Amino acid sequence: MTRVAAIDCGTNSVRLLIADIEHDALHDVERRMEIVRLGEGVDRTGRLAPEALERTFTAMREYAGLIGRHGADPVRVVATSATRDAANRDEFTAGVREIFGVEPEVVSGAEEAGLSFTGATRGLVRLSPETGLPAPDGTRPPYLVVDIGGGSTEFVVGSAHVEAALSVDIGCVRLTERHLRGAGDPPSPEAVEATVADIDDALDRVAQEVPVERALTLVGLAGSVTTVAGMALELDEYDPDKIHHSRIPVGQVENVSRRLLGMTHAQRAEVGVMHPGRVDVIGAGALILDRLMERYGFAEVVVSERDILDGIAWSIAKP
Repeated sequence: MTRVAAIDCGTNSVRLLIADIEHDALHDVERRMEIVRLGEGVDRTGRLAPEALERTFTAMREYAGLIGRHGADPVRVVATSATRDAANRDEFTAGVREIFGVEPEVVSGAEEAGLSFTGATRGLVRLSPETGLPAPDGTRPPYLVVDIGGGSTEFVVGSAHVEAALSVDIGCVRLTERHLRGAGDPPSPEAVEATVADIDDALDRVAQEVPVERALTLVGLAGSVTTVAGMALELDEYDPDKIHHSRIPVGQVENVSRRLLGMTHAQRAEVGVMHPGRVDVIGAGALILDRLMERYGFAEVVVSERDILDGIAWSIAKP
């Protein structure tokens, strides 16, 4: 058995997974998330703001304490979209090195996509792909795994392994900053239309480079997707056990997306499944999911609580 620590530092949140991995099973010891908004303003300035770095480092120091107490080793720190785009990412790297004693890996979009695919599908692909049998829960490969992050969204097609992947710069934070922030409360129809146009341009590019038409099952990851699922399921509070592997029809995704974009900030904050750090960006995240399901013709999305964080953990487990 190996006890590992995985840290995923994205545009909106920094997350920790301490897990015991034995054979083909991953068991959570600690799973934490803090909304730090590391990527705040990066789309506009090209730099990580000092206050965003400090928020991130504060959360990481707490995580380092947990890693020490649980005796997790090895440790892998992965940073994604916001850090890739930042001119001053060396400041981030130096801070992480000081806190964890390891070098953070600023992964490419393709690497990020691969880690997300592994994390999301490890629990689905338990039979040999040569058998041609469906996964135990009835989902059918090939999968299109979509990870809607703060700065980017990853699209990955594969069965037991990644066959094609692309990362595009549409994420809930990036699109909110580009189009929805300052566009009214709730945002104006014109701002929503501009967001849709941005998303659709990216989806056209994805369709040219990733064979999305081959996928038989859409698997959706990350906080925007799980929040939409919680609302569609009419949960009073966030419940990962009920959300994990739930199947949300396209009509419900569209309804939730419209509701969110028609709410004020205060109304969104009152939604029971809503994390406070997602209140201002959830409209854009929901719209990405809505548009991709419509564009690619998926009747439902299988929602996964397992994602890039789990992929990072699997990547450092000893054989």
